[in-house]
Amino acid sequence: MPLPRSPLLIACLALCAATSALASERYSVPRMSMELARDLAQQAVDACRSRGYNVSAVVVDRDGNLQVVLRDSRASRFTVELARRKANAVTLAGVSGSEFRRARQDIRPEINSVSELLMLEGAVPIRAGGVLLGALGVSGAPGGDKDEICAADAVTALQDRLEFAD
Repeated sequence: MPLPRSPLLIACLALCAATSALASERYSVPRMSMELARDLAQQAVDACRSRGYNVSAVVVDRDGNLQVVLRDSRASRFTVELARRKANAVTLAGVSGSEFRRARQDIRPEINSVSELLMLEGAVPIRAGGVLLGALGVSGAPGGDKDEICAADAVTALQDRLEFAD
């Protein structure tokens, strides 16, 4: 016995097919909560304070959107911009600022001329389950290597929260 070919049945089948096609073209992107981003930035500032440095820490999401900014009271206002631009470069490269700089010294002048990017030491990627969530940039210590140590210490300290966040 053939199935009835009502206009309603045909419309439902067409809708189901369209929904299936659209679903295969969508994907979800993991994001950090504001609280986790804030805690990463605070941990970086605290790590540098414990070493005697006054810094700013900036967290950007995987798209380079600003998520959190913390500036220690004695850090220069320029450290915010430097930390943000370092973090943006890390989201582009997917590796720490020092690794990016070492691996791609050949394009450093070009990268540094791009608005919002700065290829310098002092930022690290933020990952969970191998997925890039964003980056943490730090500026204000006497050298980008010291900034980067504070950023890396912060991510390491909160790695369990990153891995097991909902």
